[in-house]
Amino acid sequence: MRDFACFGESGVQIADASSSSSSSSSSKNAQNQVTCIYQTQLGSRSCIITITWTKNLVGQGLSISIDDSTNQSLGKLEIKPWLFSKKKGSKCLDSDKMKAEVFWDLSAAKFGPGPEPLEGFYVAILFDLEMVLLLGDMNKEAYRKTGTSLPPSNAVFIAKREHLFGKKLYCTKAQFCNNGRIHDVVIECDTIGLKDPCLEIRIDRKRVMQVKRLLWKFRGNQTILVDGIPVEVFWDVHSWLFDAPVGSAVFMFHTRIAADKLPWSSSQVFGETQLRDLGFSLILHAWKNE
Repeated sequence: MRDFACFGESGVQIADASSSSSSSSSSKNAQNQVTCIYQTQLGSRSCIITITWTKNLVGQGLSISIDDSTNQSLGKLEIKPWLFSKKKGSKCLDSDKMKAEVFWDLSAAKFGPGPEPLEGFYVAILFDLEMVLLLGDMNKEAYRKTGTSLPPSNAVFIAKREHLFGKKLYCTKAQFCNNGRIHDVVIECDTIGLKDPCLEIRIDRKRVMQVKRLLWKFRGNQTILVDGIPVEVFWDVHSWLFDAPVGSAVFMFHTRIAADKLPWSSSQVFGETQLRDLGFSLILHAWKNE
């Protein structure tokens, strides 16, 4: 997570290797990967749980990592993407620092075009026989399988990174705050053969942002309102305009806490702890189809 982005006073600059334009293989490797970051408590310890969904020619995959607030690894689990040979199961993450259990059932999961399941699944993480993270729509099955009871987990969804592909339109769904509404997000930008390309962002079909003179404003930021909440939008489309067709443009939607609490600086690189303190961040890497 610390490699996602660093922020300058005039916009967003990318530190993630997957957005590098050094090789066209970056786009291929980035295809169909979604990373979600959650903050929760393991006993008295604040921890970060990273869920990464992947998809390739041999099937769907899932990896889980748990780190403490100092980025020290507490445990990892990987389900290899060979047609989900382990579509249902459990595993104990046992180390000298903690002991947690992971339960999953993806046998009836339904997927859209991306690697993240839409419904018919659960992924549950337990610590001291208590549910610390529960994903999916099969809550009853998860609690019955794990032998736990309500209340549900208190994990907070703090960040998500996703790779999008298109020629002019880039579409996804986003939840800008924990337990908030799910919105349709569309980024539209045609840069082919245009002397003055324009960038437009729509949420639920409503235009919330438009950037003209994009050749001069290829990096920047602007505040929009979503559900009455201020959301800072950062964009960097330099690769679209000057490095095409190799590089990706990068967009970040950040739910702000308060303007005076946002310590943007040219040298600041935000990690999991900072993102947790500042709100929710959605990072989108938009690749142009060749």
